[in-house]
Amino acid sequence: MRAIQISEVRTLKPIEIDAPEQPGPGQALVRTHRMGVCGTDISCYLGKFPFFDFPRIPGHELGVEVLAVGEGVSNVAAGDACSVEPYMNCGTCYPCRRGATNCCQNLKVIGVMCDGGLCESFLVRADKLHPAKQLSYDQLALVETLAIGCHANDRANPRPADHALIIGMGPIGLATLEFAKFTGAKVSVMDMNPERLDFVRRNYGIENTIQFVGDGSEENRMRQLTDSDFYQTIVDATGNRHSMGHALSYLAPTGTLVYVGITTDEISFRHPAMHKPEASILSSRNALPSDFTRIIGLIEQGLINTDPWITHRSDMDSILTDFDSYTKPETGVIKAVITV
Repeated sequence: MRAIQISEVRTLKPIEIDAPEQPGPGQALVRTHRMGVCGTDISCYLGKFPFFDFPRIPGHELGVEVLAVGEGVSNVAAGDACSVEPYMNCGTCYPCRRGATNCCQNLKVIGVMCDGGLCESFLVRADKLHPAKQLSYDQLALVETLAIGCHANDRANPRPADHALIIGMGPIGLATLEFAKFTGAKVSVMDMNPERLDFVRRNYGIENTIQFVGDGSEENRMRQLTDSDFYQTIVDATGNRHSMGHALSYLAPTGTLVYVGITTDEISFRHPAMHKPEASILSSRNALPSDFTRIIGLIEQGLINTDPWITHRSDMDSILTDFDSYTKPETGVIKAVITV
């Protein structure tokens, strides 16, 4: 059976693997139709992701079809189209017992800590499948990205009329924006790339955009947008240590800063920058099962429009040469999707 592996830094390799067996109790056999290329996949490919080991079959943003189910499975059946919740938690550790399955102490994320879905078919825990009657496989492959943004926004918890800032308009920043809009907050977005800011204005109607150039002009723009109050909530989706360390400078007194982007570098700031405003600094990791259910419903109701998201496409042949281009900002990629 055909699969594609990240075999070493900046190297994709086509491989042959054994076809999976029939599903056992609690399992489902699924066929991969679509895989979304995530910033995590890019970081893994570049050798920068902290929880990744070579070699690995990537793929955790997935739209799949159920081929067969094992004993005791009732939530899905053969023929169902599903999104995959890729966080394989143990169910017994301290965070799992508290409902924080996204932070499981024994967590295995498929495509990152164990092999993922960039293959023809694979076995998965059936309880990690979220079926949808109305969504396309393209849309199902976007659900996990949206779930990351949903959880990050919940962590920030902006209130109506709050000034909320999202830094970094890649897929995770855009996903966070989708949910910040539902809160009634006054949302601003910031990025270094003017094309991404144009994308946000065209597709989301957000006029409060800030281009970061590092000369202080961005702070002047923030003062203008917030009546000099700055932001009650900030989500930094960049994964850039310089941005993450400086984000406190934009926070209003008693505000909340959420890091959803990941870096292996140290983040530094002077303690008074956090202490003086009595800031809350939070992280946001993965997502919860309820986020997947919510997102599928919102897309089905037309409250989330996925049409602008997919800007680039590949298949199992072209991805071998296309993937490296997706690491380059000049490619203009928002979300690339692979047809498997």
